[in-house]
Formats: sequence, structure tokens, C-alpha cells
Amino acid sequence: MFNSIDNSIAFSYADAVKIPTKMDINNDVKLKKETDAFEAFFIKKILDVSLKHDNKLFAKDAGDKIYNSMYNDAISRAMGGKFGLSQMLFDFLKHKG
Repeated sequence: MFNSIDNSIAFSYADAVKIPTKMDINNDVKLKKETDAFEAFFIKKILDVSLKHDNKLFAKDAGDKIYNSMYNDAISRAMGGKFGLSQMLFDFLKHKG
């Protein structure tokens, strides 16, 4: 009643599909974290160049440079992972293996 069914193609596709293991997922999480950190670093460099606070109206005191650096760092960490550079880098590195 039933004819013989050739499952060889289905098995070859099943062998080609890689099921992610817990180690792969952990590596992906670590890689995403690092690409987000790189994007934050990149954004901080852009902010450092673009947000030069050279206002002649107000005098500079000793903490201005430190405060501005900390401000740019906080902004860049908050914006890291949201521009798309991190995702592009993550996809590239993940597929490069």
C-alpha cells in the first residue's frame, strides 16, 4: 500500500542545519556585548571631537575636562548598540566564525 519514501534529501538537510548549543549562545552573547562596547567607543570618539566646549564666556576650571569626558562616556554607553554598527559587526564576525 505504501511506496518506499526516499528520505535521504531530508536527512542531508537535517545534517546541514546546525542546532545552536548552549556554548554557541554564550559566545553570541559575549560577541554582542563586545560589539556593543566597540560601538560605544566609536560613538565616544565622535562625541569627543564634535562636542568641544570652547566657550569664552565661561571660565574653565580644573574639572571641566574630566566632567566632559565622563559625560561623553555616559552618553556613548547609553547609545552603544543602537546605531546599527554593532549589529553589522556582530553579523559579520558571527558568519566569519
